[in-house]
Amino acid sequence: MAKTPPNSKLPPVEQLRGRPVGRILIKMGALSRDQVHECLKIQKQKGGGVKLGEVMIDRGLIDLEQLQMALAAQRGMEYINIQGMSIPADVIEKVPAQMATGYRIVPIEFDVGANELVVALDDPENFRATDDLSTLMGFKVRAKVTDKDALEEALSSYYAAPETGGSEDESINDLIGEIQGDNFLAEFDGRNQSIDLDDLKGLAESNPVRKLLNLVLLQAIRDKASDIHFEPFEDEYKMRYRIDGVLYEMIPPPKHIAAALSSRIKVMAELDIAERRLPQDGRISLTVQGKPVDLRVSVLPTMFGESVVLRILDRSQVSFDMNKLGFSAHDLSLYKQLIRRPNGIVIVTGPTGCGKTTTLYAAVNELNDIATKIITTEDPVEYDLDGAIQVQIRSEVGLTFARCLRSILRQDPDVVLVGEIRDLETAQIAAQASLTGHLVLTTLHTNDAPSSVARLLDLGVEPFLITATIEGVVAQRLVRKICPSCKGPYEPTDEQLFDLRLTREQIKGKKFFRGKGCNKCNNTGYKGRIGLYEIMTFDDEIRQMIMNKASTNILREAAKKKGMVLLRENGLTAVYDGITTIDEVVRETITEEA
Repeated sequence: MAKTPPNSKLPPVEQLRGRPVGRILIKMGALSRDQVHECLKIQKQKGGGVKLGEVMIDRGLIDLEQLQMALAAQRGMEYINIQGMSIPADVIEKVPAQMATGYRIVPIEFDVGANELVVALDDPENFRATDDLSTLMGFKVRAKVTDKDALEEALSSYYAAPETGGSEDESINDLIGEIQGDNFLAEFDGRNQSIDLDDLKGLAESNPVRKLLNLVLLQAIRDKASDIHFEPFEDEYKMRYRIDGVLYEMIPPPKHIAAALSSRIKVMAELDIAERRLPQDGRISLTVQGKPVDLRVSVLPTMFGESVVLRILDRSQVSFDMNKLGFSAHDLSLYKQLIRRPNGIVIVTGPTGCGKTTTLYAAVNELNDIATKIITTEDPVEYDLDGAIQVQIRSEVGLTFARCLRSILRQDPDVVLVGEIRDLETAQIAAQASLTGHLVLTTLHTNDAPSSVARLLDLGVEPFLITATIEGVVAQRLVRKICPSCKGPYEPTDEQLFDLRLTREQIKGKKFFRGKGCNKCNNTGYKGRIGLYEIMTFDDEIRQMIMNKASTNILREAAKKKGMVLLRENGLTAVYDGITTIDEVVRETITEEA
């Protein structure tokens, strides 16, 4: 078998980028032209799915190291053998263990003057790792390709991969200890507003701060958090994250790193680090362990510094499959009928953070085919939807929902998604869109489905316009699901039954469950969330009642008689099915019949 020639005899990598693998191996001197042509014939005979490199290795013409060198050169990367390489501790410390093991990279060189980090990885296709490292750590990152076994050996040797939350807590503790002993950061204790631009840049590039932020981000994404909060107070600085709608406090860092953390986040989101008097919004795009994650950044000036909230939009954790949202079979059928109407308005309503956008995206996903033109207008655009044209609202330049909606109607859509009806103008244009043959999907903020009529009347929409356009209203809430790992039966107390207006006689023969708490659910007893829904469809009788200005209570009773299942009732079904607990249903639907 041909031996791998030393790298010095290879043409410059730039000359090999994008070339066929066979030609690169010829340039390397590993194969002759005839051998490559022979392998290409065999590959063609074997059919699709067989890679040329596999054929060459099977025939014993090259070894895996030679193939990896060629693949690296094809991507414009150098190949390096790191087996037995001694890497300085200060280079290893540039990348935290969680990042190294998560991205499967090992830092091997660091140029202080150029701020350039050279990393070894085992997959030439893992180019996003270098992009994310550059974004997260602030280095110029250059990648070289190495052998898979050598990389595994280096990861095991230099990093202990964390497997439990406890070891990550210890890592955060270690970093906070490092930060407390950092003389540069300590200089800014108590200075708050009196920090000049050069110092802010220095704070943003502080290695301990970068490592702490990255560790917090990775832990929050791993724990499926929806938000991370960095909150300055008079005497302390808090880090909290929200999982399944509930906030949990993390180990608090020293207060004097508040400016450093907010500056680092601003740099990553490409915001103005010198502006500390006005709110700012931005976005950070990452790929964590092969999964695309967007971070929506909100910076708000407060009395004691800048409060920063990161909304985690993890596309791998969001399902736009209507069958997995929590609809009962009856309500799912109703919702599918509503969104299949040729025109009219379908409203999804509920408080902030109840999953309205996900429910609408699921509808768009269901309707999305080659024969349907779908345009959305959102503030902000949360997830990319293939096949749908999405428009970001920008009020600061006059691009409001109403103005955008007027232009959308000239784009010949079949389905229009309006992020939210906030004012009379948007409501009227949405109504006109539905009257001219478009299906309009939108949201409102109300407590239940019947209340949406009163909300539209409050905005100034005429009753005849409501009855002529609205096809149905979907109200929803999110409740936490019982953790399957620690789920067990229990007997509810009289107080819990009273909260649900139930008697012992009514629950005879019913089983109730709750989670005891375990490592998999952070000892909360809950893991994940599911939707509760009520769907009010508009028929001639309901429309006549709206024209007669019937109250919300009268509309609710009429809808119940026609088969509308209330949020509270769907919640009880979820309790009896062992999906959620009494406490969750009471918490989310307590004002149901008030």
